Amino acid sequence: MKLYSKYFRKYKVPFLVAILCVTLEAFCDLLGPTLMAHIINNGIEKANLPRVYYWGILMLVITMIGACFAVVRNNLASSVSQRMGADLRADLFEKIISFSEVNVDKIESGSLITRMTNDTSQIILFINGIMRIFIKAPIIGIGSVILATMLNIRLSLIIYGVVAVVTILIFISMKLSYPRFYRLQKAMDLVNSKIQEYLIGVRLVKAFGTYRSERDKFDEANKNFMRIGISSQMVITVISPILTLVVGIGTISIIYIGSRLFEGNQANAGDITAFTIYMAQILFSLIMITNVFNMFVRTKASTARIQEIIDCEEDYAKSKNNRKLSGKISFDHVTFAYPNGGGLPAIQELTFEVNDGESLAIIGPTGSGKSTIVWLLLRFYDADTGSILLDDYDLKTLGVDEIRNNIAIVPQKPILFSGSVAENLRWGDKNASEKELNLVLKKSQADFVNQMQEGYDSHLGSGGVNLSGGQKQRISIARGILKKSSVLILDDATSALDAVTEAKVQENLKNRLDKQTIITITQRCGTAMFADKILVMENGWKVGFGSHRELMENCEVYQDIYRTQIESVKGA
Repeated sequence: MKLYSKYFRKYKVPFLVAILCVTLEAFCDLLGPTLMAHIINNGIEKANLPRVYYWGILMLVITMIGACFAVVRNNLASSVSQRMGADLRADLFEKIISFSEVNVDKIESGSLITRMTNDTSQIILFINGIMRIFIKAPIIGIGSVILATMLNIRLSLIIYGVVAVVTILIFISMKLSYPRFYRLQKAMDLVNSKIQEYLIGVRLVKAFGTYRSERDKFDEANKNFMRIGISSQMVITVISPILTLVVGIGTISIIYIGSRLFEGNQANAGDITAFTIYMAQILFSLIMITNVFNMFVRTKASTARIQEIIDCEEDYAKSKNNRKLSGKISFDHVTFAYPNGGGLPAIQELTFEVNDGESLAIIGPTGSGKSTIVWLLLRFYDADTGSILLDDYDLKTLGVDEIRNNIAIVPQKPILFSGSVAENLRWGDKNASEKELNLVLKKSQADFVNQMQEGYDSHLGSGGVNLSGGQKQRISIARGILKKSSVLILDDATSALDAVTEAKVQENLKNRLDKQTIITITQRCGTAMFADKILVMENGWKVGFGSHRELMENCEVYQDIYRTQIESVKGA
């Protein structure tokens, strides 16, 4: 109930009205068999036609009133459940976008999609059911037992026995169903993840021709989903016919014993008829209650998965300040290991300083910790030991929004979103004019945009699928420049550019009038050598720091990189 309390408070009035309507509707349905008994006992048996008309018309009026209540509660149930579902999805999305990086690593995107869609839909169905059937079923069941007891205590003993057996069956069904339905949702996560992996890497799959391998992976996940689905439904498949059999035996018993009582003038024909109808209503309510508990079990599993998202740690605290920082960066004996990385430090005892307005290149082999430095600077993670300063402020004392408002990043893999070129660029500055857009496109060598059929308004597919790798990188660089932040991070952002284009971009960035700290992560010595300072990383350790000339004199790792990349090319 912790998850639902917020939404129930918001829609309390229509929810309670729906509950009232379904309760009154149930009472109207309960009166039907009793009125039928009156028609038979007081009208038909005594050949009293006016009494038949009287009780018949009363029965018709009550049925019409019940139908009116049903219309109102159906409308309210549909409206409230869908609104609550929309609110829940909005809250989940708000929570997901505020996830800390630890939780992003912890819960796979395929699982998040399943929880946002399938699990949320399950909860919507359950809420809708509460307002339509789930309240009505127990009222009908309990009411039928009470009214049947009032008609004939002897025949009602059969009903008590039926209810006792059914209660035991429902309890067994719940105990067996919950773990199966929980595994079912997990299996659905795996299916979604496989689909998502294929869609993301569809071009690579086509290039390598690994269709069969991908199909086999999906078939395995799909068949696992099928097996667990069959297992979870098997409990219901077995229990439901047993319930019907138990109630059927009860109905036959009522007819048989009722006929014996009728022969002994201990029961009226109308009472036996009413009892038969009440038994049918009890059968309906028991089947509905069984469905309720089965749906409750599925909803419980979905609720637990959604609650896991709600309970996840959010990103670090935000700040009310919106200061413009100058861009001075200091790392002081920083050590960090990824939470799910097996405990091996990604960087160790890292110390360096970059003044505002300077350019820094970070170079080193793959896995040396280059990108980790950026993630720590953006405070996606906190350092295990040591401190990181931005303008002499410890990052832990600054809000994440204040830090990230002063830092722009151009990622190694350019990420563009569906929409126009201008919409993607204005991520950097939503109020940027067309003149400013044109200027940053020139600086990033992305003038090709002006040659596109619709220019800035040209539509980009999701991920920029209708652009080449170099074009996506240049638009991504333009977006980073447009932000006008104190720190600009280029995370191997020119890897898809040719040497001439990259040199022009680097020159444009270096000659900017506004003072900006530029951090370039690269594996190219030719890119790094033009920075004011170069940080050389190897296996998480700083093995060199200084200018190109200084490192050529005292850093063997940098010398090896230079000889491999530059001198070997000259020799060739």
